[in-house]
Amino acid sequence: MTDIRFLFRHAAYGLGLSLAVLGFVPSALSAQQKAASAYAGSASCLDCHKKMAAPFLESAKGQQLMGRPRTEHEKKGCESCHGPSKQHANSGGEERGDMIVYSRKSPTPVTERNAICLQCHQKTARTLWKGSAHEARNVACTDCHVVMHHESERGALKKSSVAATCGSCHQQKVAAIQKNSHMPLGEQKMECTSCHNPHGSPNEKLLIKSSVSETCYQCHQEKRGPFLWQHIPVAESCANCHDSHGSNKEKMLKLSRPRLCQQCHPTGHGSPVARATDAAAVRFTYNKSCSNCHVNIHGSNHTAGAFFTR
Repeated sequence: MTDIRFLFRHAAYGLGLSLAVLGFVPSALSAQQKAASAYAGSASCLDCHKKMAAPFLESAKGQQLMGRPRTEHEKKGCESCHGPSKQHANSGGEERGDMIVYSRKSPTPVTERNAICLQCHQKTARTLWKGSAHEARNVACTDCHVVMHHESERGALKKSSVAATCGSCHQQKVAAIQKNSHMPLGEQKMECTSCHNPHGSPNEKLLIKSSVSETCYQCHQEKRGPFLWQHIPVAESCANCHDSHGSNKEKMLKLSRPRLCQQCHPTGHGSPVARATDAAAVRFTYNKSCSNCHVNIHGSNHTAGAFFTR
């Protein structure tokens, strides 16, 4: 009797489990079918947006996405980025539905828009986007990039160059590079991305290197050292003396010499600098710079010592 009850209980349990599984499968399929039915297809999008999409369709990215999709996601064409748009299409464009919109005033949250871009663009320089300064300030990928009709030769930028794109927000830096002594951005000898990674960095100011000085040393190797005689403020940071974007002083200095040097080297009584500027010496130093004598101000290996005169 006990064995019969045991078998009956297990048979009933197995039957219930089977029914539950059989009941679950149709519901899962119906959810998938419902999701698939929300997509209108690229042909439907182009019925209204053909003129807008024309530059994109002629681009390498457009031809690859629409003609040679690499993944199931890309096979959705327009909707691989814009999401299901059948409700939008059926309403004649009156309703947005679940469609993702990328305009500046879009009701779609920035994080949701950026997540679509990051489905494909998440490697190399973009691996540190999460938690970056730009992400924290709610910057959208489409604030800098535009897929449909970009102006730049590379990078799908909204503006004709990296500097012009960055300058849309960083207007003070645009003003700085117009000064007499400046980074050669306008001359196209470098870009903002020569020093900064706009997609994220573990370093301050989104620098591509660990410090201001290490970033500068990419081009100014001769200033790196180590030197036998180190100039401490120089070794600490290039930014102690230089304005990294531009200055009306020579060599992008923050102040004219000797005023810059006097920030650390006072001219008070007993100071070596005072002796160089007294009445007896002024005929040698008048209208001259400290670096007329202290030529190796970044550091020296010469036996003349720590006065950086050789």
